[in-house]
Parts: sequence; C-alpha cells; structure tokens
Amino acid sequence: MAAMLLAMLIEGAMGWPSALHSRIGHPVTWIGALISALDSRWNGGDHRRAKGVAAALLVIGVTVGLSALVTAVLPDGIAGILLTGLLAAPFIATRSLRDHVVAVARPLSAGDLVGARGAVAMIVGRDPARLDTAGVARAAIESLSENASDGIVAPLFWAVLFGLPGIAGYKAINTLDSMIGHRTPRHEDFGWAAARIDDLANLIPARLTGALFALIGGGGWRVMWRDAGLHRSPNAGWPEAAMAAALGIRLSGPRVYAGRMTEEPWVNPEGRDPLASDLWNALRLYIRAMVALGLILLAGAVI
Repeated sequence: MAAMLLAMLIEGAMGWPSALHSRIGHPVTWIGALISALDSRWNGGDHRRAKGVAAALLVIGVTVGLSALVTAVLPDGIAGILLTGLLAAPFIATRSLRDHVVAVARPLSAGDLVGARGAVAMIVGRDPARLDTAGVARAAIESLSENASDGIVAPLFWAVLFGLPGIAGYKAINTLDSMIGHRTPRHEDFGWAAARIDDLANLIPARLTGALFALIGGGGWRVMWRDAGLHRSPNAGWPEAAMAAALGIRLSGPRVYAGRMTEEPWVNPEGRDPLASDLWNALRLYIRAMVALGLILLAGAVI
C-alpha cells in the first residue's frame, strides 16, 4: 500500500515524461507491441479463438513473469518500497486521465465545439462529428468514470494483492482488451479471451470505483444499484451510474459507432443532459475520489 501510494504521487506529479517516451516508449506500448505482433501472426486461418486464448495467456504470462523477476531482485525495506512505487507509477493513469478530460473541457467551455470534438475523439470510439455539446460532455464524463476504474482503481487493487506482478499483469489484460477485445469481424473470435479476462479482472474494481464515487459524491447508491446493469458492459455501468447520479445528469443512451446507431439505454434517465460545466464538476469529483483513494492507501500502510 505504501508503494502504491508513492506510485500515485509520482504519476500524479510527473506523468510519463515526453522525453522518456520519445527515447524508450512506455511499458504499455511495449506490451502493445507484443500484442500487435501476435495479432498479425496468429489472427488468421482456423481455430482463431484458440489462438486468441494462447495469445492472451502468452502476453499475460510474459508480463507477469518479467515483473516477478524484477520483484525478486528488489531490496527489502524502504528502498524496496521506493523502487516498487517508481516502477509501478507508469501503470497508473491518474494525471494522464485528468489531462485528457481537461483537454475536452477547455474548448467545450469556450464554445469551441470543433476543438472539443477533436479532443474527445482521442478518448472515445464514437463518431465525434455527430456529437453536440451535451454529447461531447457525456462522452468525456463516461470516459472519465470508466477509466477511473480501468486506469487507477483496478491497477491499484491488483497491485495491493500481488505487487508489481499484479499491476503489470492487470495492465497487460487491459491492453489486450483495448487492442483486440472488440466485437469486429477481425477480433470477434481472436479477442474473445481478452475481453472475457478483462471483464473478470475488472469485476471487483469497477464496483469499488462506483462505491467511491457514490461516497464522495454524497449519494447515488440507489441509481448505481438500479442502472449499472443497463450498461452494455458488465463493469463500466457501476462508476458511470454513480457519477451520473452525483452530477444529476443522464449518461449512456443512443450513440453512433462507425456510422451505425446503437440504441443503448440511458443511465439515470431522469437526469438532464450534461452541460460543459458538468465536465468540470465531474473532474472535481474525480480528484476528490482519487485523494480519498490515496488516504485509504495511507491508512492501510500505517495500519
């Protein structure tokens, strides 16, 4: 817990420096390169689902194995905590998630819908050209809610349980899902295992994130329990429903992907459509929730 609190503080203060990224990339891009190579070589012919299972297990196994080797050579005591926190920091996205959403909030608040659409296209898969102000705000708030679980709570959850192998292994699972876990003709079978493993890995963290938002937001428990299951994802509905209730807005609903309209049900349907100001309110709630999460880690470390 002490190491993960340190990791949160390091990532929150520095992120991943661009100079470092330009020279050596990022641990997630290293994992992504392995996934891409397996996708290009194995995703074809017969038995694509079986090949996808093998690819997912290989990526997770390599990532966990390498991080376990690193853990084995780390010193004990304070030095080990410091080094573990430093090595874990790239697998947490506290600062980068905030920065991506702020990049949407600024032009949207200034009335620059075109700029806001371009920024939101960096974090969601829906067609930005179809989004009005409410649509852009809704997409960014949904991304903030879901990625608070995927990018922060879930990595920390698995790190507290299993250390560096836990956080690195989770990030491998999450990257697999983001790259090949889509229901497309190419990845319907090959990415089947990646999507199922990701659902399982996020089962508890997503509910913890929803509970954290409901607690910090001063309510939303009833809406979260009622509407979380309406979401197409078995996990994303929990933090999104809690966020929607805390802000008094509605999320999810119909949206366009690749030119096709998908009729998704509303989460917190009695809420109003979000305004640009609600994006800033969501960011404030997110920051308070992350501070609370850090205090929980601190208390756990002290105990």
